[in-house]
Amino acid sequence: MIDVAEAQARLIALASTLPSERVPLHRAGHRILAEDVAAHRAQPPVAMSAMDGYATGAFAPGDLLTVVGEAGAGHPFQGAVEPGQAVRIFTGAPLPSGTDRVVIQEDAVRDGDTIRSAERTAPDAHVRPAGADFPSHYVVPAGTVLTPARVALLAAMGCAMAPVRRRPHVAVLMTGDELTWPGTALGEGSIYASNGAGLVALLDQVGADVRLLPIARDDPASLSDAVALARGADLLITTGGASVGDHDLVAPALRTAGMVPSFHKVRMRPGKPLLAGRLDGMVVIGLPGNPVSSMVCAHVFVLPVMRAFAGAVPGPRLVPAISGGPIAANGPREHYMRGRIDQEANVIAMDRQDSALLSVLADADVLIRRAPHATPIVKGERVEVIPLRSDV
Repeated sequence: MIDVAEAQARLIALASTLPSERVPLHRAGHRILAEDVAAHRAQPPVAMSAMDGYATGAFAPGDLLTVVGEAGAGHPFQGAVEPGQAVRIFTGAPLPSGTDRVVIQEDAVRDGDTIRSAERTAPDAHVRPAGADFPSHYVVPAGTVLTPARVALLAAMGCAMAPVRRRPHVAVLMTGDELTWPGTALGEGSIYASNGAGLVALLDQVGADVRLLPIARDDPASLSDAVALARGADLLITTGGASVGDHDLVAPALRTAGMVPSFHKVRMRPGKPLLAGRLDGMVVIGLPGNPVSSMVCAHVFVLPVMRAFAGAVPGPRLVPAISGGPIAANGPREHYMRGRIDQEANVIAMDRQDSALLSVLADADVLIRRAPHATPIVKGERVEVIPLRSDV
């Protein structure tokens, strides 16, 4: 049995960075940049009006200014503006030559082709300077996750095709005689298979190409057939059968198929029976069959492997938080407790931590990491958490 950090390091060592490809930018959401992307030009490329009004040079309050033209977004004023002149301008239009400020229309009194303003307007007033958003050759670095806002940023930079890592191909295999697909009749002693749906939903969020394989039964032939279906994937995730009981046949079946094991059992809870190895070019992660253990291990181990595939910083997303209540001392295994965020944005450990309670996990906002033999926590002390939602 090994520690969590060592298990993470061994798994990351099994995962090679995937090759890159270029995809249309509007299809690149949630992908990982494989190369730096530089802006084609500054944004805005020239000084632009931030408001509707009148572009002008220096003037004194009460001066009469002659309106000599108009500038709109995409329709700049042609020519130069002389002292004592102004140009009607609209938001997003380039500032004409000879102007350096905008008198907003609320402050201007217009009479025919002249305007007058009683307000003093400073240079650069209501002007977006050239490069105010980003300068020319601004760079978004490789390894960046392309959130929707970053996709929009790359579009504004002039990027049409995004250089991204290939999507990891992931095969998910649930095992167990007791499992029945949701939507079908339950037999005696059967339960609905939940791990696969949860894992696919999680992997979809990080841009994986996921296949959910047929359920494998607890016999060597069924397991062998199911593992064969996974070949060609970058990652095979199994759930169930990873312990050491008489019906826990996944580890032997994987070894028979040719898996080179890396480890089996991790000093943590929930998730102790975790196993890992490599099989015909695939990284293999054997998750426990317990649905809470499976999902917790996916956050602690599977997501770092996905980041390693993408060439990004692979470690788990641990962030600091403040405890909103007491947490008892921990035992000898690293513990990932389900927690929620209270109204003060503090973390509260949920009352029930039984690893069979999927409803508790569904209501959790974070996993609270407790180190082995950690001392009790009181309200107000700092803790480390893994967010379970993107908005945490």
